[in-house]
Amino acid sequence: MSSTLLWSDSLALGLDVMDETHREFIALLEQVDQAAELDILPAWQRLAEHTQNHFDREDQWMRSTRFSSSNCHSMQHQVVLQVVREVASRVQQSNDIAMLRDMSQQLGQWFVHHAQSMDAALALHLRNVGFDPLTGVVHMPDALPADLVHGCGGISCDSPDHAVAGATAEA
Repeated sequence: MSSTLLWSDSLALGLDVMDETHREFIALLEQVDQAAELDILPAWQRLAEHTQNHFDREDQWMRSTRFSSSNCHSMQHQVVLQVVREVASRVQQSNDIAMLRDMSQQLGQWFVHHAQSMDAALALHLRNVGFDPLTGVVHMPDALPADLVHGCGGISCDSPDHAVAGATAEA
């Protein structure tokens, strides 16, 4: 059972660093999907490490450009990382590879929604303030919001995606 999540133009956000990180995420998710039973947990752990770094970087960008650390985008990152860690822990204890494969499917579905909504809004915000993700420099500081952005900057700020939230209850 493969997620068959492939990179496509619909996932491109126009920020090279973000797009490259998302390509790497998709490639690592595919490695999990294609892994043999003995290799799946190490593949999941590589995905988890990448995802931690990926989310830490985006969260830093948000803080640097006046997105509040309490916004729903960052909160969703925290929830997903918690689920990813819980799944790894449970698989280590139970060797329930099916749970990990199911979570991989759900993570792929969540990622598409997250990238096309929350990350797209963040990429737009970063471009609007002239943020250079490689240097951390804001080239248009006058374009920074006067107040912290407490929402996600997008249209879907209610809660983490149901697939991942449901997985938390199941994990």
